[in-house]
Amino acid sequence: MNKELALKIFEGFSIERWNDLVRPFELVEMDKAAEKMVVAYIIGKYEENKGVFIDWDWMIYASLFDLLRKIALCDIKSPVQRLIKNKYPDEFLRLNEWVLNQYKDIIENPDIFARFTLYIGKTSGSIPYSDGQEQTARVFRAAHKYSTMRELDMITMVNEPIRLERIRREVNADLQSFLDLRGLQLLITRQKPFDFLMRIEQLRFQTRWNQTPRVPRTSVLGHCFFVAVLTLLFEHETDVRMCPRRKYNNYFCALFHDLPEAVTRDIISPVKQATHGLPSIVKDIEDKIVSEELVPYMEDFYKNEILYFTSDEFENRIIDSEGNIKHISFEDLNLIYNNDKFNPVDGKLVRLADHYSALLEADSSIKHGITSRHLQDGKINLLNTYPKGRIINGIDSYALFNAFNDVKQIL
Repeated sequence: MNKELALKIFEGFSIERWNDLVRPFELVEMDKAAEKMVVAYIIGKYEENKGVFIDWDWMIYASLFDLLRKIALCDIKSPVQRLIKNKYPDEFLRLNEWVLNQYKDIIENPDIFARFTLYIGKTSGSIPYSDGQEQTARVFRAAHKYSTMRELDMITMVNEPIRLERIRREVNADLQSFLDLRGLQLLITRQKPFDFLMRIEQLRFQTRWNQTPRVPRTSVLGHCFFVAVLTLLFEHETDVRMCPRRKYNNYFCALFHDLPEAVTRDIISPVKQATHGLPSIVKDIEDKIVSEELVPYMEDFYKNEILYFTSDEFENRIIDSEGNIKHISFEDLNLIYNNDKFNPVDGKLVRLADHYSALLEADSSIKHGITSRHLQDGKINLLNTYPKGRIINGIDSYALFNAFNDVKQIL
């Protein structure tokens, strides 16, 4: 993990979508990536409930690599990329090689770059999928197409029908080959999972740091996805070989960590901490509202999992043999509980990624010349939170944060 890679991923907040059409609100690539992974989770859970194997590890990395490719190719519209792939396959292969070259010097971890290379090869058709990955890739692709349809639905009311007719036909045609997926069927016909998604989509309309002007503006949902991919990258900095369930839990805990805000709205940190007892009170209220307003829209086969993701989301934890959530140290997480049967989560790693995301949000706007006391104080507080020598789940947090410290007397 390095500053250059973090800033490159952060560009996803600045890439506008549908910019040749009337848009009622900002539609950016990071938000699309976030909603796509929420949809992929829903569809994937329905497939698992049917007994289908889903390679979540592949999908988690795919979410990062797909965004990196979109950032590199943002000037080429998707229909043009598809035309190149279908009509000029050799040129499409060279284009993908060019994408990899853009990141060769930025992605320093050889394992991550090797995975990225395989992803590019498999999605471009030059390398076959491994056993079980093909169905996972179909779920991921279906989520991509359906999240595109949701964006199309959102802009339909402010665009003349003639502008969208061809696009809607193409999206509907693309979805036809995925209609065997039960979760997608229920989403398209607006059943229970659609109601759940509608509540999550509210996070797309909620702006972070909403008390101050800022560039780029970031939504709560986009922030959640950014935190998820940061958590994925931070795992490689811990030098711990994490069990599959731990990596899965870390990613989706990060993706859903602000889920309660879909029904409570964002309460900024200074307000949450206005009194000593307020943080725990707010957490209790959030849990109660989630139970009443979100749980009814969740299916039984993933309800408890999501509640686990959002419960004590910033604590290292496991589920003991009696089914109780237990907070534990990073050392015990590695030495005793690094096993799928304990459902381990590096909650403190998610918190580190959450704060790192907030630092980039403040720093980026300040660097663009759009600043305020809120942003300046926020940046100072975040830098001071991670002083020299502070290690979080095996990561030198000071080194990460100090890379953005251009006013050394702060610390």
